[in-house]
Amino acid sequence: MTKHICIVCGYIYDPAQGDPDNGVATGVLFAKIPDDWVCPVCGAGKDQFQEKD
Repeated sequence: MTKHICIVCGYIYDPAQGDPDNGVATGVLFAKIPDDWVCPVCGAGKDQFQEKD
């Protein structure tokens, strides 16, 4: 499962952990997160994330 990093603050979205505090269950791929989800650290939109190598 590919991780994604916020280019604004460096937060890493890991599908293995999800973001349960913000309604994203464990195992949800980044592409399947609702478009209105924002970075839990800085509030940046999904368009501010890129795949992490």
